[in-house]
Amino acid sequence: MLVHPDFDPVAFSLGPLHVRWYGLMYLLGFIGGWLLGRYRARQPNSGWTSEQVDDLVFYIALGVILGGRVGYILFYNFSAFLDNPLILFRIWEGGMSFHGGFLGVLLAMAVFARKHRGAFWVTVDFIAPLVAPGILFGRIGNFINGELWGRVTDHPWGMVFRQAGDGLPHHPSQLYEAALEGVALFLIVWVYSAKPRPTMAVSGVFALSYGIFRFLVEFVRQPDIQMGYLAFGWLTMGQALSLPLILVGVVLLRLAYGRNKA
Repeated sequence: MLVHPDFDPVAFSLGPLHVRWYGLMYLLGFIGGWLLGRYRARQPNSGWTSEQVDDLVFYIALGVILGGRVGYILFYNFSAFLDNPLILFRIWEGGMSFHGGFLGVLLAMAVFARKHRGAFWVTVDFIAPLVAPGILFGRIGNFINGELWGRVTDHPWGMVFRQAGDGLPHHPSQLYEAALEGVALFLIVWVYSAKPRPTMAVSGVFALSYGIFRFLVEFVRQPDIQMGYLAFGWLTMGQALSLPLILVGVVLLRLAYGRNKA
């Protein structure tokens, strides 16, 4: 049995300014995506410039932060928001939804594509391989914060989280998600997108892969206490939100290759 290190949520301080690990992980995710985007833009016939990538990452950051926070409040904590609307702005306390951030990024990409007179799905296909590092660092931030732990387990790698308050070993599901939604997802989408693919295909592979990984991890992840299980004694909100994402991935791949074949 392992014990969570119980990290200090503040990474370092500069006078009155306290830099938290959670925010630092998001910054590293954006930097990672920016560097990967610039690398892809330098490839022959990419159709992208470094300046466009710089602008693109700014839009992505807005979509992730605003969409992720609003999505978390709407999907997971709406009753608390009704009691105190100001919790919407307490990003440093944690509470970001991938599915909300995903929708926020799609909206940001629509604005970006319109501004640059580009095709929406071409833009989304370009950023899909750049997203996984942000998920990886975000899950590491969850682990440092000691939040989103898994269900109770008797496996030897079970970990006691002080924040759980029960003294029992739990699945370190944040690390599972970091491995699947971060490392594995990145490898799949990055390698797949290294060769020319039909429009929407890369987006489809991303949506399908993430949806499957998240759906599976939810079986060992403790559901949010304010939500519990939605149905059948096992369906969580994360799984309910991942099912449409899996369907979207299948549809996009079908459209991409069906149109290409035609």
